[in-house]
Amino acid sequence: MKLKKLAKVLLSCVLAGALFTGCGGGGDKPAAEKPAASGEVKLGMITHLNVTEKKMDDILKMVEEESKVPLTNFTVTYYDSLKLMQMGIESGSIDRMSLYTNVANYVIANNDKYENVGDSTLKNLSDNFCFAVRKDDTALKDELDKALGEMKADGSLDKLVKEYIIDVDKGQAPPAIEIPMSEGADTIKVGVTGDLPPLDYVNAEGKAAGFNTALLAEIAKRSGKNVELVDIDSGARASALSSGQIDVIFWVVVPTMEKLPADMDKPEGVELSDPYFKDNVEHLKLKK
Repeated sequence: MKLKKLAKVLLSCVLAGALFTGCGGGGDKPAAEKPAASGEVKLGMITHLNVTEKKMDDILKMVEEESKVPLTNFTVTYYDSLKLMQMGIESGSIDRMSLYTNVANYVIANNDKYENVGDSTLKNLSDNFCFAVRKDDTALKDELDKALGEMKADGSLDKLVKEYIIDVDKGQAPPAIEIPMSEGADTIKVGVTGDLPPLDYVNAEGKAAGFNTALLAEIAKRSGKNVELVDIDSGARASALSSGQIDVIFWVVVPTMEKLPADMDKPEGVELSDPYFKDNVEHLKLKK
């Protein structure tokens, strides 16, 4: 596992700015807290797939122009997993964690050490979530898009989002949904991380559960494929896909801001499916 540090101002809307549009928010937010004018804020984020330091410089200019979000005091540390990022904030290596609304709500519900920063400048930052496949797996991408399209049309995708993300009891472990297996059917290996609970959740026993299993069970039914789940670190997603360890990355984020290219964090040789969820960016800090 690796830590990538960037002594640069980075965008908190690309994966962990990456990490989907206010679907899980609720209740009153605390008064807005912004970085002190002269104080550095050390921000933790989940490792991106393909954003270089130079690319982030260009992104920053566009983001500041488009959203007026003041990012000049942020120094970002990339973490390969949510667990490592939590260790970072609890050790004092970082001051904040950049997460998504539903992930932030889940983390707070399960650990009373954390609270929302309440930074109102983040309100317009959101990402779409997609599957990722190798570029030559066009048939697989088409099958995923077809299943997602059907689920959007018949309302079943919204139902799964509501049941397993929005309305899920965030103080409890999400239930595991059995993914149907068909004898003789082709098997696709899907990499899950457990780093975006309850969206992408892996329980204490190392078993995927909740929304990821519910969504993939439905896709297995509609595509006629067997789905095998492979637990990987977020930072290993791209290499696991390119090496053939997995056939699908469960989540890759795409910024919703119009001035940012949708493929800004897409490595060469990778294609993204249609989105299946969207959420806003939130920052958490330790309670004082």
